[in-house]
Amino acid sequence: MEKSLIEPWVEDELTYEFFVPDYIKKLAQEVLKNYDFSVKRIQIVTTKPDKGGAIWKLETNSGPKSLKLLHRRPTRSMFSLGAQEYLVDVQKSRVPAIIKTKDEKNYVEAGGKLWFVAEWIEPLKPVTKDLNGAKQLCYALGEFHRLSKGYVPPNQAEISSRLHKWPKSYEKMIRKLDWFRNLAKAYNEKPASSYLLTVIDEFEEQAKKGLEFLNQSSYLDLVKLGNENWGLVHQDYGWSNGQMGPNGMWIIDLDGVAYDLPIRDLRKLISGTMADSYKWDVTWVREMIKSYHEANPLNAELYEILMIDLSLPNEFYKNIKEVVYDPELFLNEETKRLMQRIVITERSKWPVLKQIQDDWKGE
Repeated sequence: MEKSLIEPWVEDELTYEFFVPDYIKKLAQEVLKNYDFSVKRIQIVTTKPDKGGAIWKLETNSGPKSLKLLHRRPTRSMFSLGAQEYLVDVQKSRVPAIIKTKDEKNYVEAGGKLWFVAEWIEPLKPVTKDLNGAKQLCYALGEFHRLSKGYVPPNQAEISSRLHKWPKSYEKMIRKLDWFRNLAKAYNEKPASSYLLTVIDEFEEQAKKGLEFLNQSSYLDLVKLGNENWGLVHQDYGWSNGQMGPNGMWIIDLDGVAYDLPIRDLRKLISGTMADSYKWDVTWVREMIKSYHEANPLNAELYEILMIDLSLPNEFYKNIKEVVYDPELFLNEETKRLMQRIVITERSKWPVLKQIQDDWKGE
């Protein structure tokens, strides 16, 4: 097989949407020779040019399939492929089944990356963007977490675990918030700088308190239970990666799965949903947690850590961290307006967290 190493590529005004370099297209054709089906049509459906990944839809003589070029290290990709196989073959979970190659492997290595083919589940459609849809997403997420427990990766796979990394991730946030302050001071003439300086102390204090509360919580005792006890988090779960299909909700795009406390996925889903609404809503948050609990029961210790993680300035940090790469460009009027919206939304969070802080016993 051709030895070209796959590298990230650039999309510009001269390329069309979902552009893929020719050498990768040729590699895709070579990869497909390893499968016992004939391809009638191949269509690119999404790309990650900055990372070197892509997905194609295949029309074959045995039905629709997907071909995926995984951008991560091969040993890391082996971890996620093993997880997908475990969820389908052992746990009968609603995630796409991997199609074996002619020599019974679940991937092909080409261009220094792993490729794999899976069933293309159809029809799939997003849940409605209302409370009922949010509850469906949360229930499916809890089910995914519960069924992923006990996963043991292949021997050659790189273990991907974020279980012990919570304190360091909190410390990183605190450190970068200070970087934001210093950059705003250094570029004090930029439109967003003065506003950033008026709110950064508030968010830094929240992050510091979060780290303090985490260190005082049951976190260290929980992580001692180990990777297999907790199972996998999706890491990129939301309204597009959980969709309604045959027999219920399906979860797709498992490339980034890792061992972790499951409530990290739930926190991201709640925070992101509230950010999209520009206001925190106590009914939504309570019902989302309740729906998750029905599929994967929470206890008081996990709930405490969920509350701690929700208390961090997650949306502010996520949206502003790009400032470190190009502060002169990023600290503009648009960023100032973005920060103002985030601040209003974040301040609506505290009454909600106060109301739900003590109303969960994990029963």
